[in-house]
Amino acid sequence: MVGHSDADVLLHAITDAILGAAALGDIGQMFPDTDPANRSRDSAKMLSAALDAVKAIGFRIINIDCIVFAQRPKLLPHRQTVRERIADILQIEPERIGLKGKTGEGLGPIGLEEAISAECVALLEKK
Repeated sequence: MVGHSDADVLLHAITDAILGAAALGDIGQMFPDTDPANRSRDSAKMLSAALDAVKAIGFRIINIDCIVFAQRPKLLPHRQTVRERIADILQIEPERIGLKGKTGEGLGPIGLEEAISAECVALLEKK
């Protein structure tokens, strides 16, 4: 993938979801692509920083639900490993992370393997 940071589409979407659920803006505000320090930045570290910001204002993550849109690679063989990695970063159990893969069925940028996209929803609770 090509991007300003490491271009991890899924971790970026999760970062946006938890920041948005806490009304803390988005990944672009926290890590602007105009800042050279963010070039090739590790998305896991960005997600950890977002988690710290969310916790600092008294929220905890209840669950995360994600969809990755990609023709390939197929997500199913890697789903549990990915869930475990996300859970490790977010300091929650893998069972609290929903992860689904959808293909483009050969249509559009996703189906033609020109793009990968992810959408996530986060449920937070105020402590």
